[in-house]
Amino acid sequence: MIDQGPEMEIVHLLRKVTVEFGLRQAEFAARHGMHTTDVRALICLLDAERAGTDATAGWLGAQLGLNSAGTTSVIDRLERLDHLERTRDPRDRRRVLLSVTPRAVELGRSFFGPLIDGTVAVLREFDESETAAVRRFLSAAHQAVTIVP
Repeated sequence: MIDQGPEMEIVHLLRKVTVEFGLRQAEFAARHGMHTTDVRALICLLDAERAGTDATAGWLGAQLGLNSAGTTSVIDRLERLDHLERTRDPRDRRRVLLSVTPRAVELGRSFFGPLIDGTVAVLREFDESETAAVRRFLSAAHQAVTIVP
């Protein structure tokens, strides 16, 4: 019998949350004529923008685990849908930077906004130490699942 202690209960709850997020992403993609990888690409680009990271095709491909042909397909699809734009880097005109369009941001907000707002509302019920514990756990869990053997 597998240990079903409190740690495993939390692991199973985290899995339930990630599965639901994945289902919502797939639903969003299907509604808007996208592949789930397109949604992951948009998330990566939004995260890069928040972090102040220049997003190039090579960077995006590395984030998604795609080769250059696959990355180009994702970028082309998202550009055709007006979810992504390519601009020349003003510091190095040879580089092309990728960014999410305001239209895509609004589309995402209209779909994912209630989910995000509900999650934020739950977190606002936590005190600082509880929030710090959640942040510490999620950061460590993310690191644990991104370690490549």
